[in-house]
Amino acid sequence: MFSKETYAARRKVLKKEMNSGLLIFPGNMEAGMNYKDNWYPFRQDSTFLYYFGINHPDLYMIIDLDEDKEILFGDDLTPEDMVWVGAAEPLANLAEKCGVETVQPMSKLQDTLQKAKQSGRALHYLPPYRSNATIEITDLTGIPIADVHQNYSVEFVKAVAAQRSIKSTEEIQELHKAVNITASMHRYAIKNTKHGVTEQQIAGELQAIAIAEGGNLSFPIILTKNGQYLHNHPTQDVVKNGDIILCDCGAETSMNYAGDMTRTFPVAERFSDIQRNIYSIVLDAHETAIAALKPGYKFIDAHMLASSKIVEGLKALGLMKGDTNDAVNAGAHTLFFQCGLGHFMGMDVHDMENFGEQLVGYTQHMQKSTEFGLKSLRLGKELEAGNVLTVEPGIYFNPYLIDSWKAQGKYTDFVNYSEVEKFKDFGGVRVEEDFLIDQGGVKLLGDPLAKTIEEIEELKNA
Repeated sequence: MFSKETYAARRKVLKKEMNSGLLIFPGNMEAGMNYKDNWYPFRQDSTFLYYFGINHPDLYMIIDLDEDKEILFGDDLTPEDMVWVGAAEPLANLAEKCGVETVQPMSKLQDTLQKAKQSGRALHYLPPYRSNATIEITDLTGIPIADVHQNYSVEFVKAVAAQRSIKSTEEIQELHKAVNITASMHRYAIKNTKHGVTEQQIAGELQAIAIAEGGNLSFPIILTKNGQYLHNHPTQDVVKNGDIILCDCGAETSMNYAGDMTRTFPVAERFSDIQRNIYSIVLDAHETAIAALKPGYKFIDAHMLASSKIVEGLKALGLMKGDTNDAVNAGAHTLFFQCGLGHFMGMDVHDMENFGEQLVGYTQHMQKSTEFGLKSLRLGKELEAGNVLTVEPGIYFNPYLIDSWKAQGKYTDFVNYSEVEKFKDFGGVRVEEDFLIDQGGVKLLGDPLAKTIEEIEELKNA
């Protein structure tokens, strides 16, 4: 945990942004994998952690804005409970560590909320992302379960999102740590992914690195020779010389801050000529987008800039044609670059995504696109000092998309399908790093990791 002064200060800022009523913070419960008592590793809700720091299941927090009260609801473990999980710190101690003065048993929670509701006071909650939390909100507030997701507090979301979007010095230190652990995972992958191993073998060894550092993965590992599929997870496929591997992975620290990086590298000692060509286009798009980032700059403009660089590179290889701006404005580049350039990162690898991308990554005057490709851009608005985000352009040769769009005659003014056909078994390339926006522009998080062709080949053969 951070100091109790940190959590108290965060809550003080939040309370100034809200008018009245009760703020409800459901903590996460244990969740069963394939039956009730076979649990996934516990992960506390990120907003609960941000304001209270207590990483234990079966808790609720209430902030009463009108009476200026903060209450932790939960039950201390009994000796019989401790037979299974070991000694547990009393809730009063945990409350004291985050500066909360009042602790009440969970049995008092519903009565507290019902009395507030009966007196006409607002009950504010954030959009739930677990089914049990949806059911609990129905039980506690009386809102029909079908209406829970339509009745969350937009005011509450906006206040939390504005605060969590700007990282403090101590948060940035944790993010540096998460990114450095992530970089260690990538160095291992580049050096040890060799002819004859399986994707899952390497992925398992990468997860071990994250766990050994005291945390875990920030998301399930993507490690595949089929990088044309954007979120393709590792399989028992054996990799061989000639394959190009896309590895997208991240570590989460013991304080639950995330890293998220991607490297693409050959199984063989060197990139092939065509792999070098495609990789160089992606890296150019990556570097160009990074150079543009600064406070006040719209991230959607960086996305479009990277898209233009991809079109220019593919034109040089004969895969695309025509005017670059016209091609990007038409969306022709999305045959190769189907996702967004990046996203916020923090305690969630896609930070606060459960709040909705429109509220987190855009503004009320800037509507998120519904068009293929752009609809996957999670962040579009002007950047602020203190934002932490990823930059991750890519080129992906998805044979199903190529066949479909060719048959439809889509974008024939911009795509040379006869040349693209030759790349249907290529795979995909992505380069991703994590950045802090500061007053001077942009800073890399963590220590530099090999990303040029020469650096990757040198690491591969070290």
